[in-house]
Parts: sequence; structure tokens; C-alpha cells
Amino acid sequence: MLDALGRAIVIGSYDSRIFPTEAELAKQHGVSRSVTHEAVKMLTAKGLLSARPRQGTTIQPSTSWNLFDTDVLRWLLERKFSVDLLRHFNQLRVAIEPEAAALAAMFSDERQRQEIDAGLARMEAADEGHDNALDADIAFHVAILRASGNPFFMQFRDVVATALRTSIQFTNRIKGRTASVSDHAAVRDAIARQHPEGARVAMKKIIADVLDLIETAEIPPKRSR
Repeated sequence: MLDALGRAIVIGSYDSRIFPTEAELAKQHGVSRSVTHEAVKMLTAKGLLSARPRQGTTIQPSTSWNLFDTDVLRWLLERKFSVDLLRHFNQLRVAIEPEAAALAAMFSDERQRQEIDAGLARMEAADEGHDNALDADIAFHVAILRASGNPFFMQFRDVVATALRTSIQFTNRIKGRTASVSDHAAVRDAIARQHPEGARVAMKKIIADVLDLIETAEIPPKRSR
């Protein structure tokens, strides 16, 4: 119920009509009023709906949606493909992940560095066709967020995992290959050497390359004369 309503709101199914009452929703979806009420309450918490006495339930503008909620982000990524959304997401990554890598170089313990190594090993295996390239790439980036030791960065891991799946598929399609293992190894090596600036620069390069690909993809090809 939550997934069906959330997706319908995000893709614009209710843009030209009034959002149904809970009684109408319960009847449409063949569920109890209590289930419908709980779904509406959760969508309200995610910023998609506003439910007020005597005003009914209304859809909130997209600027009120909680983009850090993984359900909301997933629904956004499932609707019509948006290069703008990918650009905005990777701009956010530039603000977070290089600093997370620098913190990992300063504060990570042996177990956390082993998780980073394991993520890179999975990327190497994926290059040989022995692992899933998307899952391996995500595992590497999430391991660094965990190794930062910063609880706010660690909570960003679910957003990264959700949005990276679309971002990586998009950039790999443009490049015609998976992510550069050597670029990711440079981040791992700097963390292992406890070199914060090296880790920061190496991670920034990975995301800057993604942003460059996104910008290139938006430039229309020149017409041949």
C-alpha cells in the first residue's frame, strides 16, 4: 500500500485530481481503514502528504519531500529518468564522500580497512565476471562511509546505495565499461597509508569523473554537414 501510493504520488498520478480520502483508498485497494491510515501516516512523515483536520489529505510540493528517505529517492529514480537528479545526487556525494575517505584514513580500524579491501576485491572480481559490478562498487563506497567513524556519514550509506545503483548504470552505459578499479584502488591505498589528503583527492576524482560524464551526456551531438 505504501509503495503503491508513494510511487503514484511521485510519478504524478494525482497531479490532475484530488487525492482520495482514506475511505476511498481503502475501497480502491481492498484493504482495511487501519492499513490505509498507517500508509497515509508514513507518507506524511516522508513529506509527501499533509493530513489536517477539516482540510483533508493533500499532496505536498516536491520541495517538501524527504529526499534522504530511501523510499522517496527510489520512487524518484523509478519515474522518468532525470539527468538533473543524478547531477544533484553526485554534487551531494562530492560534499560527503571525499571527507568520509579522509576521515577513514585518519580513524579507521583494521576491520574497517578490511571491509574496504573486500569491496575493492569484489570490484576486481566483477571485472573478471565473477561478481556483480553494481553491488561491488556500492559495497566499496558504503565501506568507506562506515570507516569514517562519523555517524552522520554512516547514515548516508542507504542513500548512497539506493542512488548509486541508478547513477552507476547510467555512467557505465555512457563509458561502455564498469568503474575504474585503479581509481578506487587509489582511494583504498591512501586510506591504508593513513593519508587523509590523498584519500580525499582520490575520491573527489572518482565523483568528478562521474559529473563530467553527466555533463557530456547532456551536450547534444553536432550535426554533420
